[in-house]
Amino acid sequence: MSDASIVCSNLSFSWPDDTPVFEGLSFTVGSGRTALVAPNGSGKSTLLKLIAGELRPTTGSVSVTGVLAHLPQSLPLTGNLTIGEVLGVAAVIRSLDAVESGDVSEEHFAIIGDDWDIEERTHTQLDRLGLSGLSLDRSLSTLSGGQIVSLGLAAQLLKRPDVLLLDEPTNNLDIDARQKLYAVLEEWNGCLLVVSHDRELLDRMDRIAELDRGELRFYGGDFTAYEAAVRAERDAAEKNVRNAEQELKRQKREMQQARERAERRASNAARNLKDAGLPRIFAGNMKRGAQESAGRSGQMHASRVSEAQARLDEAGRALRDEQLITLDLPDTEVPAGRTLFLGEEMQIRHGERALFAGSGIDLTVRGPERIALTGPNGAGKTTLLRLLNGDLAPDSGQIKRADGRIAYLSQRLDLLDLDRTVAENFAAFAPHRPQAERMNLLARFLFRGAAAHLPVGVLSGGERLRATLACVLCAEPAPQLLLLDEPTNNLDLVSAAQLESALGSYRGAFVVISHDTRFLARIGVDRWLRLAEGKLTETGAPAA
Repeated sequence: MSDASIVCSNLSFSWPDDTPVFEGLSFTVGSGRTALVAPNGSGKSTLLKLIAGELRPTTGSVSVTGVLAHLPQSLPLTGNLTIGEVLGVAAVIRSLDAVESGDVSEEHFAIIGDDWDIEERTHTQLDRLGLSGLSLDRSLSTLSGGQIVSLGLAAQLLKRPDVLLLDEPTNNLDIDARQKLYAVLEEWNGCLLVVSHDRELLDRMDRIAELDRGELRFYGGDFTAYEAAVRAERDAAEKNVRNAEQELKRQKREMQQARERAERRASNAARNLKDAGLPRIFAGNMKRGAQESAGRSGQMHASRVSEAQARLDEAGRALRDEQLITLDLPDTEVPAGRTLFLGEEMQIRHGERALFAGSGIDLTVRGPERIALTGPNGAGKTTLLRLLNGDLAPDSGQIKRADGRIAYLSQRLDLLDLDRTVAENFAAFAPHRPQAERMNLLARFLFRGAAAHLPVGVLSGGERLRATLACVLCAEPAPQLLLLDEPTNNLDLVSAAQLESALGSYRGAFVVISHDTRFLARIGVDRWLRLAEGKLTETGAPAA
């Protein structure tokens, strides 16, 4: 539908405790693929719910032209449902079966409506999203998290929507499922608004909508073009700030020079009047005139200084807050070729079933390799990381580790004590570092001042990741092998960039599970492993 659109006019929304989320937000999204980007906590998901009618605005209005479908980030699904029920087609298919069996009651025809081809359309949609072969009466409880996300998208697409809202649609999807989703969205010709931190998906968008400080700004092109535009804006803003600072200094200097000239003139005039022996009333008039002239000059220069300060303030507001992590981590360095982990014929069994094929899998990790561990969901990737870390023992096979300098960051980020502050957790990991050095290191991880003394339990996901990285990378002794399980899950783009920066400074080896190929490329992965159907194989980097 070419005229499908979303129009928000003077939209405001606050939570029940009167915390404002948006105030006076107005924008229009037309046909095409639009990505909505902003840091976590900015209200992206809330905005989608307002557009979908799941929340009501405090003031303002939302208008949607066309049929709308919304895939939320957290799907309200239960394991008792069948696939057909989730897709919303179970009742129609039952009525179709009844009609084919000779039951021609009006109720069945009312349920079927125009959906005589619903079963064919359903299987076609499932096939497109990599869910072929699934029976419609299969229980939801038997599906993986990634399959459930794909199923949720299929349910929305079966509505044949004109306007489609997607909230983090690639979360929990493996690489194959992501590629199928990309292909489906490439063919989309309605109005698409998607919230995502998946850069490969963002680079398939027609435009980027940035939610920043309560305003929505649109940038034409994909995410790479958006980043280039933001860099250009930042460079221009920094130049404007430098120019405004120089202008302010010049105006202050000129005001000081004018004041000094006025004082010298006043002093010289007083001496001259005294020497000239002029009448007192005449001398007083001249003095007042000089003072008034000096006052006007002072006011003019003060006005110019005020204007220069205002221009500096305005230029400063245009600057973006660049929260980047800059580190030097020499203690994490590991000699090239040093064996950090050696596993031979490792096998895990669940009852009679073996997780890995044959007699088990072999894996050697040497410093300072940067290894990506990929493969479909449910293949055993997390189990393999736990074997490397030592918190899971193989049922058979041999394992050797190098002196325990291994750190494991699970998906739950559960290494830190939630009740202790960031600084207290850091001290527990690096007890022999002087306090001043610890605080300086925490500042490099962007925990400055009071932020270092917040309990870990109140931190956002991105902040908790930074705190965990600080404690792990600066630990005594520092790790030489880092194990990361889906570290970018639920991170906004700023936090993901901070993670990339930290890993760029890390000098040891790491094994990372991720389905985000852009992230893996940016952290310098030089060895690719794929775990699928119980077999661990060496592969090359995925095609761009």
